[in-house]
Amino acid sequence: MARKPARAYDEAHVQAAPLAEGRRRARTELVFDEPAVLGALFGQFDANLVQIENRLGVFIGARGNRVQIEGPEEGVARAREVLKGLHQRLLQGQDLDTGAVEALISMSAEPTLDGIITGSGDAPPIMIRTRKKTIVPRSATQIEYMRALASRDVIFALGPAGTGKTYVAVAQAVSQLMTGSVQRLVLSRPAVEAGERLGFLPGDMKDKVDPYLRPLYDALYDCMPPEQVERRLASGEIEIAPIAFMRGRTLADSFIILDEAQNTTKEQMKMFLTRFGQNSRMVVCGDPRQVDIPGGPRMSGLNDAVGRLEGIDGIAVTRFSAADVVRHPIVGRIVEAYEGGEAGEDG
Repeated sequence: MARKPARAYDEAHVQAAPLAEGRRRARTELVFDEPAVLGALFGQFDANLVQIENRLGVFIGARGNRVQIEGPEEGVARAREVLKGLHQRLLQGQDLDTGAVEALISMSAEPTLDGIITGSGDAPPIMIRTRKKTIVPRSATQIEYMRALASRDVIFALGPAGTGKTYVAVAQAVSQLMTGSVQRLVLSRPAVEAGERLGFLPGDMKDKVDPYLRPLYDALYDCMPPEQVERRLASGEIEIAPIAFMRGRTLADSFIILDEAQNTTKEQMKMFLTRFGQNSRMVVCGDPRQVDIPGGPRMSGLNDAVGRLEGIDGIAVTRFSAADVVRHPIVGRIVEAYEGGEAGEDG
């Protein structure tokens, strides 16, 4: 009989005792078998452990390859899952940073966290592999979003800045281009000024529209080596253009992304959605609360399209909130402050 492979860690029995206020206190121990990754797991000066302690209200003691966690029962259970998830990511060759630790802490309340990191049954872990990095979900909503990107034809991603709507979509598009499941990437965005007047821009058409499309370029260069991006742009495998250039086309065998879609008109959105061709996938990203076109949200093609199309077979709608912001934590607090203020004014 074949010998089963050793686990990456051994888990001691979780001991629990009642706390005075009715909650239960627990203690558990993890033993990691790969000492080479412990430095990265714990972080410089145990920064990762301190981050987990502060966020979950537990005490973590590390001695050699043994880690003991003590505190309220729920916090201990979540800290255990976070450490197991971080360890698994290191074994998969991924890097850890403060954002990755924070993401797993946020997701540790999700019952499916272990399946997300390690896979469950025959299902692989949820991730997107590109030439430069492997993208893993950093919020519970990103889990839902990545699943939709892998299975639906048209995906609407709604929510505030910093939630990874466009970045994750570009990563999925790059991954599918690499594997040959699509032949072309088409990245588009309406050339609408966000409240300011840029005036007459010098240069040819590309020079004039590039400032509006810069976020798409940034995501692209983050997922592919620069020389590959330039070569594929030159060959037409990757096309970045304002939405006005989409009229009259049928986009087959393509992964199509529309960013800042809240700034399309209803006519533009209908035109864009009907470009969909055979063996294609379309992602429409935007923040319904940040509309810069005349008439505001009432005239937004994004809001109109979601109202008409949500629930149709093959179409998914993923809604992000301030809790899903994966940039610096202060960005999430800023978004919450503004949304709260706007809610008060609307009322």
